Amino acid sequence: MSDEAGLTATEYIKHHLTNLTYGRHADGHWGWAHSADEAKEMGFMSINVDTMFWSLTLGALFLFLFWKIAKRVESGVPGGWQNFIEMIVEFADGSAKSAFTGRNKMVAPMALTIFVWVFLMNLMDLIPVDWIPFVSQKIGIDHMRVVPSTDPNITFGMAIAVFMLMLFYSLKIKRPAGFLGELTLHPFQSKNPLLQALFVPINFILEFVSLLSKPLSLSLRLYGNMFAGEMIFILIALMYGGGWALGLFGGFLQLGWAIFHILIITLQAYIFMVLTIVYMDMAYQTGEDH
Repeated sequence: MSDEAGLTATEYIKHHLTNLTYGRHADGHWGWAHSADEAKEMGFMSINVDTMFWSLTLGALFLFLFWKIAKRVESGVPGGWQNFIEMIVEFADGSAKSAFTGRNKMVAPMALTIFVWVFLMNLMDLIPVDWIPFVSQKIGIDHMRVVPSTDPNITFGMAIAVFMLMLFYSLKIKRPAGFLGELTLHPFQSKNPLLQALFVPINFILEFVSLLSKPLSLSLRLYGNMFAGEMIFILIALMYGGGWALGLFGGFLQLGWAIFHILIITLQAYIFMVLTIVYMDMAYQTGEDH
């Protein structure tokens, strides 16, 4: 596609890694960004429209499919789709029961939502990288990234939402005094008051860094793996412009990477779900369980 569009390899890669962004330009007017540099200049006053469109569309698809199956649920011998949905629900519920020791009816549904939603967003990476951008260009849209989880705004947004829930339940279960004590009285303790006073700032620094690392690791792990997978697909796609022999070799590479990538997209969705459950469980752990 790079040759057909008159793009160099570098331009082709930059084009496929540029979001469809709407925001405020440097001169104050609002409009579409026509390049990665314009999108960067918009900064915080912008939104990646393609990311929002695909993530919300996939979220709506998830809700519709599960609602449709729930309406047709049968007590007798279930059909194929019902079996598949029940298997996913039981899987998420079992993961929540095994990793969450507290009592909260929200955790299992949240785990199910995270797993399916993240999986669907990751699954978009298996669509050939030129198909949807080619169609979007035909209707006048310059850029179109279709894998929401390759956008750090999405992964950080989900991670921050989980982090805020963790903080909320930590303060609710442990009370502010207990939560503050958790940050200042661990891991170093002493029966000597003076020595303990010396440990307080050290403990706070260590625990606060550990606390902040949770949303960072949660978001960057998903983003890093999916961005790397997308980049590999783009690099393989470049091989199709190098003649039939290189294109044939690229086709085998693409097939092999796609098969392996199925494991990655599933594993990343599972890890995000499990870490969310674990972080919620940590919010319910009292000082005696720490």
